[in-house]
Amino acid sequence: MGKRRPSAAEQHRRAVAAYVAAGGEESVQRVITAIGSLSRKLDQWYARQLADLGVTAGEWAVIAALAKSDSALTPSQLADLTNVAPSSMTHRLDKLAERGFIERTPDAENRTRIQVGLTQDGWEFFSVAIRGSDVVESDVLQDLSDGDRAELARLLEVVIARLDDVDA
Repeated sequence: MGKRRPSAAEQHRRAVAAYVAAGGEESVQRVITAIGSLSRKLDQWYARQLADLGVTAGEWAVIAALAKSDSALTPSQLADLTNVAPSSMTHRLDKLAERGFIERTPDAENRTRIQVGLTQDGWEFFSVAIRGSDVVESDVLQDLSDGDRAELARLLEVVIARLDDVDA
């Protein structure tokens, strides 16, 4: 019989203990290790969800970038936002256009430049994916009251605001 895999809570406890034993400050390690563990576990779930939806993580990154943008973006802007080479972006855009999720239009101010935006089908796909994710994300947070969630969100937003000041 195989050895039982430790629970997420046990893995977290062990990791924090190891980091503290190596000289890390316990309260810092508890927070950072928890955030990292949560991120990795959700990333695993998101990868399965994207596979079920028939898109790659790279294609999803483009859809999400367009959904979060106030306006259409150029392929170069999308490449920068998603950390890929412009040639890779062209391939991703071709695949998304074939599925009807994006449209390319000439830039009105510079006809040599292309603007990329989500189509209605692309926005609906984004919405379906987000609603599916929200179910799992809500399950993860189910033991927190609305007030606890609001406080956790507020505290994490304070940490996020500090990220630009950290020179890593």
